Amino acid sequence: MDFSLFGEILVQSLTLTFMLVGLIGLLIPIFPGIVVIWLAAAVYMFYAAINGMMTGWDWFLFVLITILAAIGGVVDNIIITAKLRETGTPWRSIGIGLVIGLVASCFFTPLAALVITPLALYGVEYLRLREARAAFDSAKGWLIGFGWTFLALFAIGVVMIGLWLAWVLL
Repeated sequence: MDFSLFGEILVQSLTLTFMLVGLIGLLIPIFPGIVVIWLAAAVYMFYAAINGMMTGWDWFLFVLITILAAIGGVVDNIIITAKLRETGTPWRSIGIGLVIGLVASCFFTPLAALVITPLALYGVEYLRLREARAAFDSAKGWLIGFGWTFLALFAIGVVMIGLWLAWVLL
């Protein structure tokens, strides 16, 4: 039995598994799915480099994966914040809603943040404006922003995994 081939298949399988966990984890608001995908690629890069398997093409693909990870790291804040700012939600309310969602996700499941953050935002905006419709629009803006963010991050994650697969298979 060729243990080097077995080891390579094992490392590739583990890498892909972690990448898929990162991709699925994007459903959880505070789960750093893009970071998990990038870390899996980085660990594989170290494995490949140590074993002399990195070509110029491989380095190029890893750089592209890294650039996509950097974009993914900021795209969520840009999309959600832009959607909230369209509704006229002030920065203070956005910050309070996000902090409450983050704290709640520490005490409950991370999925709780998906419910608690827009509810907190609604509460903060209702206290500020004393108008249910405007508060609802802010909460709805967060949910729409989260939906678009998920789609953008999922697309970025799929492309990152696709680039890694090209790296491994070509």
